[in-house]
Amino acid sequence: MATKSGSLHSLLHKGAVWRGRQTADQPRHQSLSSGYPQLDALLPGQGWQASQLVELLYQEEGSGELGLVLPLLAELSQQERWVLWVDPPHIPYAPALLDAGVNLDRVQVVRSNSRRDRLWCLEQSMKSGCCSAVLGWLPAGQEKAIRRLQVAAAEGECRGFLFRHSRCREQHSAAPCRLLLEPHPEGVTVSTLKRRGGWPLPPRLVPVMPSAVGKPQSDKNRRPQLTLVGGSDEHAKQPRH
Repeated sequence: MATKSGSLHSLLHKGAVWRGRQTADQPRHQSLSSGYPQLDALLPGQGWQASQLVELLYQEEGSGELGLVLPLLAELSQQERWVLWVDPPHIPYAPALLDAGVNLDRVQVVRSNSRRDRLWCLEQSMKSGCCSAVLGWLPAGQEKAIRRLQVAAAEGECRGFLFRHSRCREQHSAAPCRLLLEPHPEGVTVSTLKRRGGWPLPPRLVPVMPSAVGKPQSDKNRRPQLTLVGGSDEHAKQPRH
């Protein structure tokens, strides 16, 4: 019985068991505020959790998905570890990141040559311990890969963000946090489909302002620029105005 009791205590300590009369929020020191009080109220621990994979689901690009994470990226980029973007559909606009407070010296954009390479890069970067945040774009049908990515994020104490189409909402996912985003004239409406330690929550309006992160760079030689690693940025769609 002592062994079983010890195992249960360990699970409770890790937050792996939800205790019905408690919110099971993670300790505050493991969370960083999203920069939006309305969003923090939806997230366990009142912020983005360390060692956790988050799915951001939306129907169309530009639904506020990047605006939700920019305040976090700005804070994390002041640390020594990297903020990594893996195969974003548009070339991130460096001046807009600077305006949001992001330190470009700690940001890298990776271009892979295949879906297999993309998954490998996401998994290795999350578990390496060298990245404070990893952003990746995944199509449907990646359930097994998402489970591995959650394990990798926990191993590397990394905050992982997967950007996916809203049609993936009906698919099983091992991500502890799943948010559905819908554009709104005053920002973005966020619905919590899944969160660790609590029930799904109804939509809440978050006043995310449209960002120019995807604005095209008309002058290739203009500074500042982001560091591109591997592959080529030629297959990336030109960002929309």
